[in-house]
Formats: sequence, C-alpha cells, structure tokens
Amino acid sequence: MKGLCILGATGSIGVSTLDVVSRHPDQYKVIALTANANIDVLFEQCLSFHPEYAVVVTESKAEEFKQKIAGSSVADIKVLSGSQALEQVATLNNVDAVMAAIVGAAGLLPTLAAAKAGKTILLANKEALVMSGQIFLQAVTDSGAVLLPIDSEHNAIFQCMPAGYTTGQVAKQARRILLTASGGPFRKTPIADLATVTPEQAVAHPKWDMGRKISVDSATMMNKGLELIEACLLFNMSPDDIQVVIHPQSIIHSMVDYVDGSVLAQMGNPDMRTPIAYAMAWPERFDSGVAPLNIFEVAHMDFEEPDLQRFPCLRLAYEAIKAGGIMPTVLNAANEIAVQAFLDEKVRFVDIATIIERSMAQFRADSAENLALILQADQEARAVALKVIAELAN
Repeated sequence: MKGLCILGATGSIGVSTLDVVSRHPDQYKVIALTANANIDVLFEQCLSFHPEYAVVVTESKAEEFKQKIAGSSVADIKVLSGSQALEQVATLNNVDAVMAAIVGAAGLLPTLAAAKAGKTILLANKEALVMSGQIFLQAVTDSGAVLLPIDSEHNAIFQCMPAGYTTGQVAKQARRILLTASGGPFRKTPIADLATVTPEQAVAHPKWDMGRKISVDSATMMNKGLELIEACLLFNMSPDDIQVVIHPQSIIHSMVDYVDGSVLAQMGNPDMRTPIAYAMAWPERFDSGVAPLNIFEVAHMDFEEPDLQRFPCLRLAYEAIKAGGIMPTVLNAANEIAVQAFLDEKVRFVDIATIIERSMAQFRADSAENLALILQADQEARAVALKVIAELAN
C-alpha cells in the first residue's frame, strides 16, 4: 500500500481524492489530512479513513478539533497546526504520494517541500508551479520526485503525450497544445453587463463543481491563464505554441497536435475523479467511479476562440509568462487579492483585471532565481494590489 498525504482534504479535490481512495482501500493508506478551517468535514474524513495526522492551519481551530475528536474512535490522531506542519506531513517517511490541493499561494511551500523530499506529487495546486517555475521543476529533478498533473487539462495533455513521457521534457514530435476552456458562466453575457455581476453569479459554474476562488477564476478565465503558464512549464513549450480553445461542453479536456497532422484528444465526463484516478494509478489505470461517457447524449461539440476583450485576464497571463521572471508571481498574487475583494463585494467583477494590470505595471520582470525573491515579489504584489483596490474605492 502507498502512503498518501492530502493537502487540502476538505476542498473539492480532496473530497474527490478520498472518494477514489475509498474504491481502492488495498492500494492506498491515508497518512495525513490537512484543512484550513473546515473541521466538521475533516472530522468525518478522519472517522472514515483514520489518518495518523490531521493538520488544521489555524491554531484556534486545531484546538477546537482536538476537543472534537476527544473520546471518539479517532482520538489517537496526532493533531498539528501551522504552515510548517503542512511541510512536516508532506515529507513524512511513510508518505509516498502527496495530493497538492491547497488553493492559492499557500500551497507553494508544502508542495515544494514534498518535491524536495522525492515524493510523487499529484499537482492540483497550479499556483505552486506558476510562482516557483523552474525552481520547482529543478527540485523534482534533483530529488527524483515524480510530478503528475491533476488539473483536468494538464492531465489530458499528459495522457496525450508520447509513451514514456516525463513532465518537464520536450516532446519533439508535439508542435502545439490545444488547451480547452469551458468559457465559464459569462461566455455569452453582454460585456456591458459584466460590471453588475454578483459573486453568487460568478461562482455558479455551468459544468464543474469547484471552490469559490477557482470558480471566479474560471469566470474571468484567469484560471485558464494560470493553466497556460503551468502548461508552458510542465510540457516545456513556448506560450506561442499553446492555443486556448473555448469548448463549452467540457468533454474534450485538451488536445496535442503532432507534426504529422495527428491531433490526440482526451475525452470524458467533466468529473475530477477521472484525472485523480489516472494519476493515482499511473502508469496503470483503475476505476474512478465516473460514469462512462455517452457520446450520443453529447451529440455535438463546439469550439470558439477566446475574446480577449471579454477575458482580459487571459491576455495578462500571456503577458506575464512572456515577460518571465517574477511576473507570473505578481500576476497570481494580485489576482488572489482582487478575487477576494470581489467575493467580499469590495470591487466589481470587471475590476479584477484592472487591479491585476495596474499591479503588474508597478513591477519589472526581475529574476526569480531563488525562493526568497519569489516570496518577496508575492508579498509586494499583494500590497500593491491592496493599494489599487483602495484607489478604486475613492
């Protein structure tokens, strides 16, 4: 049995991962589960899977969780708190694989620690790679870690790569990646109406069940922008060789175009258990619990070019990856601040791109050669974004 640590167990990816684990109890043993603050869900997960460790990020919630498990069948679980505890459980000797599913920049350090420790990284946290780029990939190479993408699009691309392909390599026969996007809930909304979009409308994704932050990113297509940057790194390709394609049915999860004219596509129902199960069973396959695709119900599939006037965040992501250096970190940090401000109803939906663009304009594409520079750029970009938000409020 393989030991599994799930970073972000109570989120949608974590819940789906445990669903897959429950179908294969002879192959995976849950060693550690981590949560931000949702201790009720964490408690139920602990009752079902009885991990050795549970990490709750905030100390007060961790104390509350200790009281919750006292006298229960899982009272012997070691409860830890704090960001360093995330790194601790991600690098335990009996952990073989780490599901990196913490949303946002908070997932960088524990995921990087797991990579340095030579673990199999099931990467659902795109921000970790967007921020640290080559530093992360070098850690994987140096330690002999295995990096398997979980995002449905990157997982699809990985499945369409040549036999024996390893992330970070150049697939010489592949000339182009077609990165699919659903287009989110506002694909057809008149652009003038986007100024009045509410958080509830933005998080109502038509195809995927995701958390609030990622759902907003999908609505702005920043999610696709971050995936574009991640794809450049995972598959060692230029942004000019990655084309974003809006495919509202979300049946084709991405495609790889080869030099001989072949285009390979990975298809399936929009359910994250498919890429999760693929990565967990790799290089084999096992049941994910996802219903078979009924192609007759799909009936037809549509494809569109993204409108960069409607989705300026996608344009900003292309600009960030082409500029290089710290700019992807700045992009991500400003986006996290802007999205939270929108969810808190402090700014409008259309202000998200404005905040990011104005924040990026305050930085040069300085080197991102070490982690300290990346973390500094992250903090500085957040401060700049907050100032831009304050200016918009006046």
